[in-house]
Amino acid sequence: LAVQAILASPRFLFRIEQTPATLRAGQTYRISDYDLASRLSFFVWGSMPDAELLAAASQSALRTPVVFDRQLKRMIADSRSSALSTRFASQWLRLQDVEKVRPDHHFYSYWDTTLSRAMVRETELFVDSLIREDRPVTDLLTADHTFVNERLAKHYGIPNILGDEFRRVTIADPNRRGVLGQGSVLLLTSIADRTSPVLRGKWIMEVLLGSPPPPPPPNVPALEETKAVDAGKTLSTRERMEEHRKNPACTSCHKVIDPLGLALENFDVTGVWRIKDNGSLVDPVGDLFDGTKLDGPIALRNALMKHQDVIMLSFTESLMTYALGRRIEHYDMPTVRQIAREAKAKNYRFSAFISGVANSSAFRMGRVAPVETDEK
Repeated sequence: LAVQAILASPRFLFRIEQTPATLRAGQTYRISDYDLASRLSFFVWGSMPDAELLAAASQSALRTPVVFDRQLKRMIADSRSSALSTRFASQWLRLQDVEKVRPDHHFYSYWDTTLSRAMVRETELFVDSLIREDRPVTDLLTADHTFVNERLAKHYGIPNILGDEFRRVTIADPNRRGVLGQGSVLLLTSIADRTSPVLRGKWIMEVLLGSPPPPPPPNVPALEETKAVDAGKTLSTRERMEEHRKNPACTSCHKVIDPLGLALENFDVTGVWRIKDNGSLVDPVGDLFDGTKLDGPIALRNALMKHQDVIMLSFTESLMTYALGRRIEHYDMPTVRQIAREAKAKNYRFSAFISGVANSSAFRMGRVAPVETDEK
């Protein structure tokens, strides 16, 4: 009965913070030292505080900036901070969606779940290396290294890699630099039997630029219903999209989404580089929303780097959402912009964003939630 009571207790199932009983709904308050230690630990480690962090909390030392920053640096250097790459990166980059895409074996007979898992692990190790080396967040798009084992190296065409162990390699092909050249992102933005420039463009807009496109209008046929064969010739994905875009209701949004995704069209569903799609030469050419000409992954990466301030603002929102365990509200945006500005002065290093979020008032303060009722 004692064990049942413990397992059923809300304090076992949830992280419950102490709220002053004298405050009214909507008021803010400074959270306790123990709650701050818990927030910090679950943010960086994805787990409960250790003895040293609890000792600092018991002595009210976490309120001292020097002690707080020392504890934060210690926690980032600890191996448990890999939770930022396995938990946060998975949520932010949507790596959990990789397992939902199962390429059609008729077209991709070499694919299996082992390959998909290797792709996810590549991205996790890649993000972890950027955090541990305190690299700029912009390296997510530009870094010239990645992590592969033998299976993934053969998939990418990287020679001289043997065994199941992942190791760091330098990328010779500039088209494959950063997360936009990694199989995890390319697979999760595809469907079973073909690539999807719409999904890839939508992913870039939502995840990197923080500007999700509006939902499609009703009664518009999906691309799968669009003509796939013309005069006995199987149409490429781009040609089918051109047919789809002839619908006036689709044109305005697709003009923004499609060029982003088409720039990655040389990568097939599983991330293998190709020059033809259904017998037609791949055409990755398009115009970005600001008029920039795109003709492949390199041009796309360069164009996105011109808007790195927007990307860093979106990244800050995502990191703060993860740290707080709630959505970012309108009253959080001044803090988000301040963190991004201060990180820019530090070359957008990962530690600047982590420290900015952990030292923010939103992270250190609580807000009394309004009491919900069924009355209307």
